[in-house]
Amino acid sequence: MKRTLYTEDHEAFRAVVRTFLEKEVLPHYEQWEKDGIVSRAAWLAAGRQGLLGIAVEEEYGGGGNPDFRYASVLAEEFTRAAAPGLAIGLHNDIIGPYLTKLATDEQRRRWLPGFCSGETVTAIAMTEPGAGSDLQGIRTTAEDHGDHWVLNGSKTFISNGILADLVIVVAKTTPEGGAHGLSLLVVERGMEGFERGRNLDKIGQKSQDTAELFFKDVRVPKENLLGELNGAFVHLMTNLAQERLAIAVAGIAGAEHLLELTTRYVKEREAFGRPLARLQHVRFEIAEMATECAVTRAFVDRCIAEHADPTGLGLDPVNASMAKWWATELQKRVADRCLQLHGGYGYMSEFPVARAFTDGRIQTIYGGTTEIMKEIIGRSLLG
Repeated sequence: MKRTLYTEDHEAFRAVVRTFLEKEVLPHYEQWEKDGIVSRAAWLAAGRQGLLGIAVEEEYGGGGNPDFRYASVLAEEFTRAAAPGLAIGLHNDIIGPYLTKLATDEQRRRWLPGFCSGETVTAIAMTEPGAGSDLQGIRTTAEDHGDHWVLNGSKTFISNGILADLVIVVAKTTPEGGAHGLSLLVVERGMEGFERGRNLDKIGQKSQDTAELFFKDVRVPKENLLGELNGAFVHLMTNLAQERLAIAVAGIAGAEHLLELTTRYVKEREAFGRPLARLQHVRFEIAEMATECAVTRAFVDRCIAEHADPTGLGLDPVNASMAKWWATELQKRVADRCLQLHGGYGYMSEFPVARAFTDGRIQTIYGGTTEIMKEIIGRSLLG
């Protein structure tokens, strides 16, 4: 079906993103994969190209355009290019809203220009060694010492953890408050007591630096409280719908791209004297994946349109959870089936399907696991 989601302006932006990927990302990507980290030059190039802070006000160097469809174009193109290491989506779609919606005027002046130029790489630190999806299990604490907080604790699996210059940390500011005793504190590079652990060795997305972070008596100025004191739970829940939609967008884009690659492959690859595409089983596999992708695309596009509608309130958490778990589980299934259809070649790292298999596996985990998504949906229906 013809997509009606995007305008000519969005497609023009897509061309800009593709050119950026061809010039600034893909020539260096193999080296980044070996290094386990992207170069800062790529972030600066993204800033110069206007790919960072698209929704940020122009006075701070941003694009001044809150239309989420531009973010979805970025997610689609980076996914199709198999280049998740440069985590622009995390920067723009997940962390950006915290800074634009919660920051004071003084904080905006301090942080947003670098956010938009690529000079300030960002991260958000929620997950702990003993607390993943359960916010009530967070043990990182911040004690009130008058004009500053004293932050102690550790975080793990933090994307952009090595490169980040600015980290939004979820910490317990009222111990007896449970999930409603948490606040967001912004920790900046160079603060005494803020240390980074190792760059974690993952099975996929090798060039995306993912780290452990440690905070030992870090003095965080009161001016670095982001949003309301003890308001982190509400702030996090408010922004999670967009985060999950962004992951869903990448999920369906990844599945569609793998289907395209595999459709071409089975037409060219021969077995038993004829192309694989002549085998009924292969045709059935392609037919099933194509149908699942088409149905999923219709739902995800509808979610994007609703979230981008300036007259509405954005996508609600339940539909965001549906989109996230369905699209990412589809991506996982399609990656597995496409690898199987590639046979032994699918197991070779130089084949795109092999990298997609490992790079995409995290999709059903971060941003809230599939099981958490189902719990949210189930509670909305059953109480």
